[in-house]
Amino acid sequence: MQFPNHEGKKVPSVVFHTRQGDAWVDVSTDELFAGKKVVVFSLPGAFTPTCSSTHLPRYNELYPVFKSLGIDSILCVSVNDTFVMNAWKDDQDAENIRFIPDGNGEFTAGMGLLVDKDDLGFGKRSWRYSMYVEDGTVKKMFIEPNKPGDPFEVSDADTMLKYLKPDYQNPPSVAIFTKPGCPFCAKAKALLKEKGLSYEEIVLGRDASTVAVRAITGRATAPQVFIGGKHIGGSDDLEAYFKAQ
Repeated sequence: MQFPNHEGKKVPSVVFHTRQGDAWVDVSTDELFAGKKVVVFSLPGAFTPTCSSTHLPRYNELYPVFKSLGIDSILCVSVNDTFVMNAWKDDQDAENIRFIPDGNGEFTAGMGLLVDKDDLGFGKRSWRYSMYVEDGTVKKMFIEPNKPGDPFEVSDADTMLKYLKPDYQNPPSVAIFTKPGCPFCAKAKALLKEKGLSYEEIVLGRDASTVAVRAITGRATAPQVFIGGKHIGGSDDLEAYFKAQ
């Protein structure tokens, strides 16, 4: 089966039924795409392994880079209802991504990428893909190859960035171990933001324990910052690191 490529065509005209706070809010494709430069990535389902561990987090991490290239928004589309998508966004702390619940699969079907996942008990779901859209017209699509399972080879954030900016160089990935109410943690996060670095925050007591920090760094204090695979240390160490650049 060859999946259709919609480059040069308009995105399907659909109204998405979303829940915002205590109210139902209908959002149209015109509102999402008209007069805007938008990156879309679509995936089989919220809370599923590849989607949660890799696909979504990397787009969220690289949002500042996309924004610097003139992208107005990044949309994550999945054939899930709005309550599931809202819960997934909260779980992932993905504040840079707009989650679009294609609960009835209308948008995905219009893209020709609605597939059967009956063997997994999923029913109809989206094939994994990404696309760059200008003013509602698809300029570029990256559709995963039709292979068994759930291939994840071309719809990733880095591939899209390479298309938008061929000389793009990956910024270093940053992770920071923090604990609630820690002023030094707040200082370290502010320094990272000041330098334009996105980061993944691992909160002690929620995402990990001091045992993990001690095992990885030899220290039991927070924060502990890692940049590009290198252990930097606490907030004072981070400040010294930036001064030495």
